[in-house]
Amino acid sequence: MEVLRQAMVLMGIEASRERIDTFSTYRSLVLEWNEKVNLTAIKDPDEFEVKHFVDSLWASTYSGFQTAGNVIDIGTGAGFPGLPLAICFPEKQFLLVDSLNKRIRILNEIIKSLGIVNAVAIHGRAEDLAAQELYRERYDICLSRAVADLSVLVEYCLPFVQVGGYFGAYKTEDAEDEITSSRKALKTLGGRFESATKLTLEGVDMKHQILWIEKIAHTPAKYPRKAGTPSKEPIK
Repeated sequence: MEVLRQAMVLMGIEASRERIDTFSTYRSLVLEWNEKVNLTAIKDPDEFEVKHFVDSLWASTYSGFQTAGNVIDIGTGAGFPGLPLAICFPEKQFLLVDSLNKRIRILNEIIKSLGIVNAVAIHGRAEDLAAQELYRERYDICLSRAVADLSVLVEYCLPFVQVGGYFGAYKTEDAEDEITSSRKALKTLGGRFESATKLTLEGVDMKHQILWIEKIAHTPAKYPRKAGTPSKEPIK
């Protein structure tokens, strides 16, 4: 896992042998489970290393992440980006959320196998969990690699973030139109576009950026709307 090791050094993350071995085991477990349940379309080990591990860890370069105490990952799938970050930042607490219970059961088995004690995976829809006091506006950072328009993602994710915290949305290089079209949603939900973190690594084909949204005001109680509505009727 030389590319991962080099990327971790570049990001200022300790790339110990033990930590690299943990990532290797993580990859093996995901690909093993992937034979039974669809967890990832990426099966090539080298591509997996870049598009899941390096990609996930890039959020750690953001100053808001570095000072965060707790992080929630919405639409985590096989644990990305939350679990790679949990491996490297044991001092932070991570909640990994996915709407498919089968994936969550597998993910908790993987977490247990890796001996990770600062991450827990739970089943639920973002629209439902964000309405609960236990989760609403409790997190310093919310992250998501889910495939949805930014105006939809902010309704799913901003309700989890406390005022002064940040939501990081993983997007392709070309997301200017989404930023523009999400202005009303951001204003409505208490967010403000802050900056974009470009993912660049010499010799590696990285086409992602992370859009960082600052939470500047409380999200009105009526948001997020009931399950399915944000995607069907985005705030525009």
